[in-house]
Amino acid sequence: MALWVILLSTLIASLLGGLYLLGVFRRRRPDEPPLDKGTIPWLGYVLDFRKDSSEFLKRMQRKHGDIFTVLIGGYYFTFVMDPFCFGAIVKESRAKLDFRTFASKLVLQVFGYKPIEANHSITHASSMKHLMGDGLTVMIQATMENFQKLMLFNLSSGKEKQVWQEDSLFHYCYNIVFRAGYLALYGTEPYQGAHNKEKAHEQDRIHSNQLYHEFRKYDRLFPRLAYAVLPPKDKIEAERLQTFFWSTLSVRKTWQKDNVSGWISDQDQVLAENGVPEYMRDRFMFMLLWASQGNTGPTSFWLLLYLMKHPEAMKAVKDEIDKVLRENGQEVKPGSPPINITRDMLNQTPLLDSALEETLRLIAAPVLVRAVLQDTSLKTSSGTEYTLRKGDRLALFPHISVQMNPEIHPDPHKFKYDRFVNPDGTKKDFYKNGKKLKYFNMPWGAGVSICPGRFFAASEMKLFVFFMLSHYDLELVNGEEEIPAIDISRWGFGTMQPVHDVRFRYRLRF
Repeated sequence: MALWVILLSTLIASLLGGLYLLGVFRRRRPDEPPLDKGTIPWLGYVLDFRKDSSEFLKRMQRKHGDIFTVLIGGYYFTFVMDPFCFGAIVKESRAKLDFRTFASKLVLQVFGYKPIEANHSITHASSMKHLMGDGLTVMIQATMENFQKLMLFNLSSGKEKQVWQEDSLFHYCYNIVFRAGYLALYGTEPYQGAHNKEKAHEQDRIHSNQLYHEFRKYDRLFPRLAYAVLPPKDKIEAERLQTFFWSTLSVRKTWQKDNVSGWISDQDQVLAENGVPEYMRDRFMFMLLWASQGNTGPTSFWLLLYLMKHPEAMKAVKDEIDKVLRENGQEVKPGSPPINITRDMLNQTPLLDSALEETLRLIAAPVLVRAVLQDTSLKTSSGTEYTLRKGDRLALFPHISVQMNPEIHPDPHKFKYDRFVNPDGTKKDFYKNGKKLKYFNMPWGAGVSICPGRFFAASEMKLFVFFMLSHYDLELVNGEEEIPAIDISRWGFGTMQPVHDVRFRYRLRF
């Protein structure tokens, strides 16, 4: 009899424990945000969220207001849609709200890299040194030289004449921007003597193109890999690609290159000094490649597409670029030396800056996540105060809450190239309910988790557009073609990508 009592008690305890883990007993406390667990234990709304994160969050916002907690795959996420709360959230101490907990699991899942405690500070320090200030000037020069290597090598040979050439816009932009950034960061083929220079450049073009095509294969798998829902065949392919990149980007092979950026070399050196084994540093190199080049090419695609679909915007930005060239004593014409685009010149383009910012507003859609390590109070703009529960996750989705908010950006679905600039070239301020907003566009994140390479990424994209508009006339093959829809499977992972490519043509302006 006693044995049956023990077994029954154990069974009941196990059942209750399982139900607890499934979230069955979770109840909203009086001071907490509205709670919505969905109808499926543990899974909650994971299927809805994965299917279309944006539409799901809009539905929850309509149902519950600007702050709500939902169950997604065993975790409780509190989404905050009130932009006036963002300042308090991004400034909150790591002891209460920690972004590294979630990020560490993601990079291990996707890149096979296990971060050390000092990783964030190492990357931040290196980015401050090499991707901002004087270091950014050096990186812009290196990136410009690689754009020349990839885009202008046919001009001197006379192979490229004033005839229309046709290509797929997304592929073209992603390919060129990725390769220029990769060569600027990870180094170029070494050579000895001037007679070997062009051979080395040709090897850089071949190698970077091969790397791009493998990168695109991985990039297509990325969303499902991050959610750990790859089917067996794709999982095998993802593992193959991971192994390929760990080998190709290995620190041993990287150190055989010339012109390796300080951003790459410094971080590897510090990781080695912190005892990180070589195989793990190889994986870190792969993570840095995706972090630095996974969004710039797609963003460049959208920017050029919007400019081609809006002739007045194209003319304004092209005129600005031509003006900057003239004022700096340069011009694009046959027989003249290649233009030298400097950091100072990139700082003289307020309309291009605004057009890029507007593009990012429309198509950059990261989800910013924090782990709640302690019960934390959060006060909304209406004055209501909520408690975030320890063990939950806090999330922001700025694409809905600020970037596409008609109260902040009138006609939010319309591309307005000058939305972010005043007539005198200064930056505009933005308001909601008459109150000035600090966070009105958040493509780079915010606070301690803001993208440390944002200035380099913006410069890289501006360099590309500068080269394209100064050298080529551009137009869509089908001028009436609609801007393609976005691939909703990529919500939350940075820049969105189109569901299909767009054909365009280009020809030399001179």
